[in-house]
Amino acid sequence: MASKKGPSVGTGGHGRKRLAGKGPTPPASARKGHPASRRASSATRSTTPRSTTTQPASTRRPPQRRAEDDAELVAGRNPVVEALRARVPALELLVALGLDGDDRTTEALALARKRGLPISEIPRSTLDRRAAGVHQGLALRVPPYAYAHPDDVLAAAREHAEPPLLVALDGVTDPGNLGAIARSVAAFGGHGVVVPERRAAGVTAAAWKASAGALARVPVARATNLSRTLLSFADAGLLVVGLDADGELDLDDLEAATGPIALVVGGEGGGLSRLVGERCDLRVRIPMAGTVESLNAAVAAGVALAEVARRRRGA
Repeated sequence: MASKKGPSVGTGGHGRKRLAGKGPTPPASARKGHPASRRASSATRSTTPRSTTTQPASTRRPPQRRAEDDAELVAGRNPVVEALRARVPALELLVALGLDGDDRTTEALALARKRGLPISEIPRSTLDRRAAGVHQGLALRVPPYAYAHPDDVLAAAREHAEPPLLVALDGVTDPGNLGAIARSVAAFGGHGVVVPERRAAGVTAAAWKASAGALARVPVARATNLSRTLLSFADAGLLVVGLDADGELDLDDLEAATGPIALVVGGEGGGLSRLVGERCDLRVRIPMAGTVESLNAAVAAGVALAEVARRRRGA
């Protein structure tokens, strides 16, 4: 026999929300996790300006480099004394702790004090780390070199009583050679040195050391294009003379040495480049005895400058 059900009991309205449903389906861009929603969020972030805490452009200052980051060290007792005598621009004299004094050390300290340069005593190990090569317990910190413009060097050379004598270096990459050539230029009455901006030695601590202070008296100019600079020298009336082992004229026969000259010295091993060689009005060779085929760039420049100076004295 079937059982008789009693009356159903209601929920009192508690399930009404479940029966009402969730309404219409939202668009894809509004559904969390849907690719369309992620694309919309990404577009919103890219167009919304970000909040920053940086200072306004008018008050922000670019990061400053410390002076010692750019400074060079002239190391060694003789180079330091020569640089101080020549009043090479300097920032500080560095002395190794416990240094045994001699005449050069005493003179270096006296010259530095006379110029009002700071004198710092530092551990020898620190000086070993900071100075390249032999320092003998003494080093001079110098600022980066201020290069001249080739036109300015030529203009200054014209102010001298003797005809202009400039030396251009083509591919000389050893700063020691640059310094030695500057020393010869100063010794034999030259008026300046021109070097290319690229693939060439610049005025570094090694150049200062080799010049023994001459770089404080001989201006060095940087040429953006050495070939064009030599052409401008020729247009200004200078004879462009290249040193070349295969030159058509011996240096002994260079009668034009008494006039305005731009002497071009090639790089170590490679000599004059093709374009620079084509800009030379004349190529001269240094006569040599024996089996030596070529000379170091600095030695060759010194020999040629000495011959030019001898002829000018005679004239």
